[in-house]
Amino acid sequence: MKLSTLDELLVEQLKDLYSAENQLIEALPLMAKAAKAPQLRQAFELHLQQTKQHVTRLEQALTELKATTKGKKCKAMAGLVAEGQEAIEEDSTPEIKDAALIAAAQRVEHYEIAGYGTVRTYAQTLGHQQVAQLLQTTLNEEGETDKKLTTLAETAVNQMTVTSGNHQASSR
Repeated sequence: MKLSTLDELLVEQLKDLYSAENQLIEALPLMAKAAKAPQLRQAFELHLQQTKQHVTRLEQALTELKATTKGKKCKAMAGLVAEGQEAIEEDSTPEIKDAALIAAAQRVEHYEIAGYGTVRTYAQTLGHQQVAQLLQTTLNEEGETDKKLTTLAETAVNQMTVTSGNHQASSR
């Protein structure tokens, strides 16, 4: 399909995010199960509930634009989910696994922040204010999730890797 207008690009990008969010709905329970730290498990479970709301908002946005949710599978999210699966399967201590899970989750958040920021701006430019508001709400939540993951890493998970002896000093 040839994209000729910003409206068409907006719809295409929304469908891509819809695919991405649905892939994440499948991945988050696996990440929660793999997490050792209770706070990390809870963060993944909370984000799963938010992600379901993100899907609903995307459906609302696409309905507002008179478009369906049918589209291609988001290849970027497929890759990010595969990296998260590698973190789950890695032969490592529980503390290191939690640190790796946070790293994988933050890559996902940064991808989503970029995607939602872009489509929100397209919607604003095109005068689709209701769609822009839906997308801004999700963008705010994605940013908060990223901040929570950073705080969790800095205040708990990364410290656990150090106190459990799972680091090596450089010999240089």
